[in-house]
Amino acid sequence: MSAALLAGAATLFPASALAGSCCGGGSASTLSVPKYARALADLSFDMEKYSGYWNETGKHIDDPPGSDLNQYRVNAGIGYRLATDWQASVSLPYVWNDNRYSGVSSSSDGLGDTTISLLYELHDDASAWKIREMRDLIPGVSLGASLLVPTGISPYDDVSSSFDVTGRGFYRLDGNLLMEKTVQPFSASLAFSYGTHFERPVNREYGKYVEPYRKKLGDRASASLSIGYNYVLGTGGDSLGGTLSYAYLHEDDTGYNGVRDNNSGFSKQSIGCAVTYANSDSDWSVRAGWNHAFRSDGWGRNFPTTDIFSLGVRYVFR
Repeated sequence: MSAALLAGAATLFPASALAGSCCGGGSASTLSVPKYARALADLSFDMEKYSGYWNETGKHIDDPPGSDLNQYRVNAGIGYRLATDWQASVSLPYVWNDNRYSGVSSSSDGLGDTTISLLYELHDDASAWKIREMRDLIPGVSLGASLLVPTGISPYDDVSSSFDVTGRGFYRLDGNLLMEKTVQPFSASLAFSYGTHFERPVNREYGKYVEPYRKKLGDRASASLSIGYNYVLGTGGDSLGGTLSYAYLHEDDTGYNGVRDNNSGFSKQSIGCAVTYANSDSDWSVRAGWNHAFRSDGWGRNFPTTDIFSLGVRYVFR
């Protein structure tokens, strides 16, 4: 049951496709500065609604009758182009928890975990209207690294329960790979990430002091696949785009003083969709999205099942 009570959310890749309640309070938005731009600013709002969880065997279990578990996040991020092929970004969420579970109500708020990223554009995607030669099929490739910084409220702070948590309390370093291909009006992207958490000392859990020990969360792997279609509105140049996505997330078992805790890791599969409106200059864009985890056996393990509803706005500085 404890897996269903963990709070916070963070991932690097496409929108809320990889967001999840025990992922640790970082922004769910991908910050990627377009090649023609100098910088961008992004602001988004997420509502995550919990509806049961998968246990350690992958069986889905509903929350008790009368439960109402919700987390709300405002994510602020900025990206800046450092050089022709290099860019950096930082994103920070503010998190509100509002929960009723087994007749007990609670609410809390605070910063989530910060994500700092560095991205190198290894190969640009030559967006084509028609495939004329083999090089028109070569995707854009970006390599990067991101650091999750535990600025949120974690179980190792002065909190009374997991309902108060807004972050995981661990640093994590991720290596990231993103491949994108556009053949107008269609587009596709494939993203991979692998990260490792840094071990830390622990002497307090949910406000109670315990015998000191060292803890290391398991390594994390994630992947997402998305396909999109972009429609130009009239002759003004404004556009409306739609995206469908699938995401997979896995984290290995946790270690305590170097000893592995079997069945403490988790996994999750989800699908998502999003609609984006952009003006003719692509300076302003507005988006809405929905991410869904199936409430069925076998789609996850040790993880909450949630629906995430997102709204966001982005401005690009040339």
